[in-house]
Amino acid sequence: MTQMSQDEIIFNTKTVLQGLEALRVEHVSLMNGIAEVQKDNEKSDILRKNIENIELGLSEAQVMMALTSHLQNIEAEKQKLKTQVRRLHQENAWLRDELANTQQKFQASEQLVAQLEEEKKHLEFMASVKKYDDNQDQDDSCEKPRADPVVELFPDEENDDRNNMSPTPPSQFANQTSGYEIPARLRTLHNLVIQYASQGRYEVAVPLCKQALEDLEKTSGHDHPDVATMLNILALVYRDQNKYKEAANLLNDALSIRGKTLGENHPAVAATLNNLAVLYGKRGKYKDAEPLCKRALEIREKVLGKDHPDVAKQLNNLALLCQNQGKYDEVEKYYQRALDIYESKLGPDDPNVAKTKNNLASCYLKQGKYSEAEILYKQVLTRAHEREFGAIDSKNKPIWQVAEEREEHKYDNRENTPYGEYGGWHKAAKVDSPTVTTTLKNLGALYRRQGMFEAAETLEDCAMRSKKEAYDLAKQTKVAQLLTTSEKRRSKHLKDDMEFSDEKNIKP
Repeated sequence: MTQMSQDEIIFNTKTVLQGLEALRVEHVSLMNGIAEVQKDNEKSDILRKNIENIELGLSEAQVMMALTSHLQNIEAEKQKLKTQVRRLHQENAWLRDELANTQQKFQASEQLVAQLEEEKKHLEFMASVKKYDDNQDQDDSCEKPRADPVVELFPDEENDDRNNMSPTPPSQFANQTSGYEIPARLRTLHNLVIQYASQGRYEVAVPLCKQALEDLEKTSGHDHPDVATMLNILALVYRDQNKYKEAANLLNDALSIRGKTLGENHPAVAATLNNLAVLYGKRGKYKDAEPLCKRALEIREKVLGKDHPDVAKQLNNLALLCQNQGKYDEVEKYYQRALDIYESKLGPDDPNVAKTKNNLASCYLKQGKYSEAEILYKQVLTRAHEREFGAIDSKNKPIWQVAEEREEHKYDNRENTPYGEYGGWHKAAKVDSPTVTTTLKNLGALYRRQGMFEAAETLEDCAMRSKKEAYDLAKQTKVAQLLTTSEKRRSKHLKDDMEFSDEKNIKP
C-alpha cells in the first residue's frame, strides 16, 4: 500500500463521507419502510445498528476533516513564521553591514580628528616660530648678535663611568666661522624639545622633530646643514630613550651631510664626531669611540687653536674614553693638558678647573695613587674655602684641615673641638657648584679607606648638610626662575659639544 499525500487523504475522506451520508439516508428510508409495512424487530435492530455504525463513521470522517483543516492552518502558520525568520535574517545581515560601515566611518573620523589636532598643534608651533623670528629680527636690527651656548638637553648622570658622559645639544660653530649659522626657528624648536624631553614627553618631542625634519627636507633638500642640525636634535632624543641604533644612524647621516656641505674640517663636523663618540661610549664601545673623539680634537685644535677651552672639553672626553680602557698614562696627559688650558684661559676659579681636578683624582684613585688624588681634592676644597671665607690662617681653616684635626683629637673630649668650627663651611657648596659637594664625599671616602673615620664622617656630614641647603635653596628659587624664564630672550645658538664628567662618588 503506497503512502498517500495529504491532498489524497482529504479527497478520499470527503468521498467516504459522502458515501456514508448516502448510505445513512438509504438505511433510514429502509427502516421507515419496514416500520410502516410490518413490525419486524430483528430487521429493525439490524438497520438501527448499521445506522449507528454509519453515523459513527460519519463522525470520524468529520473529525478527520477538522484535523486536516487544523493541520493545514498549522502548516500555513509555519510557513508564515519561516518567512518572518528569513526576513529577520536578511534585516540582521543588513544591520550588520550598516554597523560595519558606520564603524569604518567612525574610525576614519577619529583619524581625521587626530590629524587635524596634529595639524593644529603644528600650525600653532609654526605661528610661535614665526612670532619668535619676527621678534628676533627686530632684536637683531638693534643688537649685535651673540652666540651663547644652549643649555644641555639632558642632565648629567652619575651612575657609572659610562653614564657620566652627558648628552649635548647641536652645534656651537655659528660664532666660529662666517659660514653656516643656525636659523632662529631651529633654536626655538630645540628649546621646545628640551622642555618636552625634560618632562619625559617623548611622544610629543619625537613627532615634533620628525615633522620639522620632513619640512626641512621638502624645502631645502636632504643634503642641507639645517637637516643635519635637525638630525642631531632627534638623535639626542633617541639616545635619551636608549634607542642607540636609531641615534647612531641619524648621527652618521648628519656627519655625512655636514662633511659634504661644510667641509671635513668644520667645527660642526667635530661636534657630530663628538656626539657619535659619546653614543659609542654609552654603549661601552670605547675602542670605536676613541678615534672619533681624536678626530674631533684634531679639528678643534686646527680651527680654534690648541689652547681653546673647547679643546679642553674635548680632551676631557678623550681622557674618559681612555680611562675606561685602562690607558691611564694617556688619561693623565689629557686631563693635565685640559687643566692647564682651563687655568690659563678661564682662571683658577672656573668650575671646569675643579671638575677636571676631580676627574684626574679619579684616575689616580683607580691606579692606587691616593696621595696624588688627596692633593687634588684638597686643592679644590681650599680654593672653595678661600672664595667663601677669605685667606686661610690659624683661625680660618679649610674643612679638610678641620677634619684632620678632629681625627687627630678623636680620643679627646669632643667639647674641645666644637662642631661650630666647620658648621658653616657647607655654604661654600652652592647650588651652582655641585663639584664641591662631590669633592667632600670623595675625600671623605678616601679618608675612610685610609682608616681616618673621624675625618671621613666630618666631611661626609658637611657634604650632606651642603646638599640639603642646596636643595632648599633650589626649591625657593624655582618659582622665580619659572616666572622669569618666559620673559628672557632665548637667542642662544645651538651648541654641539659635550663635556664628560667623572665625578662619581668613591665607594669605600
